[in-house]
Amino acid sequence: MDADVAVIGLGAMGSMTIWQLAKRGVSVLGFEQFGIGNDRSASGGESRLFRTAYMEGKQYVPMLQAAKKLWRQLEEETGNSLLTLNGGLMIGDPNTKAIQNILESIDTFQLEHEILQGEKATKRYPQFKLFSDEVMILDKNAGFIRPELAVISAAYQAETLGAEIHRFTKVEDIVPDNDGVTIAANGKSYRVNKVIVTTGAWTARLLPKMEKEVEARRLVLTWFPAKNIAAFQPKNFPIFARMRNDFRLTGAPTLDGTMVKASNTKDPNRVPDPSQLNRDVSLEEIKEVSAAVKELMPGLVPDPVRASVYMDGYTTDDHSMIGEIPGMHNTFLVAGFSGHGFKMAPVIGAIVADLIIDGKTKHDITHLDLNRNLVY
Repeated sequence: MDADVAVIGLGAMGSMTIWQLAKRGVSVLGFEQFGIGNDRSASGGESRLFRTAYMEGKQYVPMLQAAKKLWRQLEEETGNSLLTLNGGLMIGDPNTKAIQNILESIDTFQLEHEILQGEKATKRYPQFKLFSDEVMILDKNAGFIRPELAVISAAYQAETLGAEIHRFTKVEDIVPDNDGVTIAANGKSYRVNKVIVTTGAWTARLLPKMEKEVEARRLVLTWFPAKNIAAFQPKNFPIFARMRNDFRLTGAPTLDGTMVKASNTKDPNRVPDPSQLNRDVSLEEIKEVSAAVKELMPGLVPDPVRASVYMDGYTTDDHSMIGEIPGMHNTFLVAGFSGHGFKMAPVIGAIVADLIIDGKTKHDITHLDLNRNLVY
């Protein structure tokens, strides 16, 4: 055996998984077809949001609380600042499912928060236009993560702990048998006991049988200038999810002092072939997000000065999949985070390490079970 475990794909989930395995003394190989911290999938774009009061469901809250501790642990081990907690504003109609999920998360886990309405809300955060049927919820344990640095930090820390990483190495095939798994990559063959596939939007390219379960979708991120950039500094402006009718803007404060991230994250389009991702942002896409910014965020100049395109792997129910792949002994899939996984990446890495080493985890991941109501 070349190692006990291999991790294929070293983006958010792969880098955190290999870090957690190496930290526990496991012999582990990592394979990444691009460089560490690349922008070819879901880990680019300067910032990713960390939220605790969770619109995707209260079942995630314990995982997010654990993730926060692990983010701090990775910072301590590497000396890098990765997670900044400057608060998070969730804005929308309190009758919508997203806001109801947030309130349920707060109520169930007694999360630190504030609820702002009317004049009090607009006085506190004049950067947003608030309609009479809307509410602002301030999640006090929210903020932003530096995604590229986070991936690099976890991967390099894994190497420090003994992991072996193969950069610019494309895995062409995975062949499990009764004694282990053979990996073909860059014309070479590797033998390991177990394989973890963390390939995100690229999953169906490596595992065609998972094409219907994990679909690549295109994400367009945009940045806007501000009329008063000081109002959008992290100390004055939380991360946010601004929901109105069928539109959702999400974003972060200015990190470079010149522009503010505000992006349309509603219903990203399918990507038929990740290797042919269209990185051009159309005029229609620009006009759509500009119109939303003009209506909902009057403190921004509604003409974007920067736009970038990324991808993520989506499932049919927008909850990720963790587990052994049917028909592929000792081959595990960790994918389908559907645009909201980066914040919990460290705890996902810890969960996968638990499953590989102990065959179980203390975390409740029933909602992430690979076999839930899915057809292969």
